Amino acid sequence: MAVTKEQKAKLVEDFGGKKGNSGSTEVQIAILTAEIENLKDHLLEHKNDNHSRRWILIMVAKRRKLLTYLKSKDVEKYNEILEKLSLRK
Repeated sequence: MAVTKEQKAKLVEDFGGKKGNSGSTEVQIAILTAEIENLKDHLLEHKNDNHSRRWILIMVAKRRKLLTYLKSKDVEKYNEILEKLSLRK
């Protein structure tokens, strides 16, 4: 259910530019998006899991804050990451 090490490494490589760049805003947004997608699938099966529902709301809020920060710093990267991750804004 959770994002595995291999998936995170692939996301870091795809969005970070190089292998060790795991702290960049783009990578954090990509990892949060993957975790949200996994948790969304879980919630479709377990409708009464309120603990997971709370955490998905927290992750969505964190991703929204990171997207706002990225938009204020670099609009081109912001638009690029929205397109790559199929997010709407």
